[in-house]
Amino acid sequence: MDFIKITEQDSLHDALEDKSIQELLNGIHQEDQKVSTAVHNVLPQVERLITKTVIQLQEGGRLFYIGAGTSGRLGILDASECPPTFGSHPEQVIGIIAGGKAAVYKAVENAEDNTDQGWIDLKNFKVSANDIIVGIAASGTTPYV
Repeated sequence: MDFIKITEQDSLHDALEDKSIQELLNGIHQEDQKVSTAVHNVLPQVERLITKTVIQLQEGGRLFYIGAGTSGRLGILDASECPPTFGSHPEQVIGIIAGGKAAVYKAVENAEDNTDQGWIDLKNFKVSANDIIVGIAASGTTPYV
């Protein structure tokens, strides 16, 4: 798949700065309506991923979330909540973000465009066939992911 910088493409949401608050809220609400249908359409794939992940975790594997920008931050957030919420070991679910820990708090521009760095970052954790890696990318084409 070719890399497309989706955040730099024309969209249905151009000129947001020219819209009223009501127009913005209505636009957000309309977009939110698409989420339920999109999730419903992929439930069988999500079920397979969860089933495989549970098996791998029970056999000593780890779950890695790897992403960039907001997607990466959400992966880190979810990973950090697994120990208190599910009683998992802190090293069992791991979030990785393009640009490293500094990118959690401040954008590291262009870190998401490096096609090799994601694998380099994963190798630092000595990933194996026992582990599950979930790439998180809103566009579906982020090179780092």
